[in-house]
Amino acid sequence: MLTATDLHTYYDESYILQGVSMELKPGVIVGLLGRNGVGKSTLVRSIMGLTKPRRGTITLNGRDVTGTPTHALVKRGIGWVPQERRIFPSLTIEENLKINERAGAEKGKARWGLGEIYELFPILRERASNRGNQLSGGEQQMLAFARALMGNPLYLLMDEPSEGLAPLIVRELGRIIDILKGEGMGILLIEQHLHFVLKHADTVFIMNKGALVYNSTAPELLANREVQSKYLGI
Repeated sequence: MLTATDLHTYYDESYILQGVSMELKPGVIVGLLGRNGVGKSTLVRSIMGLTKPRRGTITLNGRDVTGTPTHALVKRGIGWVPQERRIFPSLTIEENLKINERAGAEKGKARWGLGEIYELFPILRERASNRGNQLSGGEQQMLAFARALMGNPLYLLMDEPSEGLAPLIVRELGRIIDILKGEGMGILLIEQHLHFVLKHADTVFIMNKGALVYNSTAPELLANREVQSKYLGI
């Protein structure tokens, strides 16, 4: 289990995360919703060791990993698809993928290699020799997603994966997310796209002003128009 407990994170004196607690279990998709600027990406940065919380702990399968460097967390089984994608524009698709190639967090576990990635993302096979700066936004998002899988993670953090993408690409992302869930991967899905989250998540949280203000199943949130209006502006 990946667990965040009572996280308090600041940028200088700006108090961003204000006591956030959340857990991610294998085979479960947790959706995190909220308007821009409420602290969703800061939660990911805190988990991934980029912005260490001043208070609180992050544990991975019972081991305290608070403030552990990002590369070490990836080796231990946490994958990350950043909002900015952060692919290498001068490298080919295949080179981008191989940079993150690892055997996996469990000895002998190597579910994802190039062959499996290309089977799951056929468009990347077709464009394998293209450089990152030659890809469309949707192709870049697929590459960022696939690169995270090349680390053979146990848990995957996805920050706004559907942002700016065409509906067809969003549906394809959803299909792949469901496949990963079925294989036992725990996924934190950070989004503003309500219906995308409701379609794929098991549990849904809403963040507002650095705190978690709502938690339910996806069907319960779908039926709660008052909460949607108050915190999501829908």
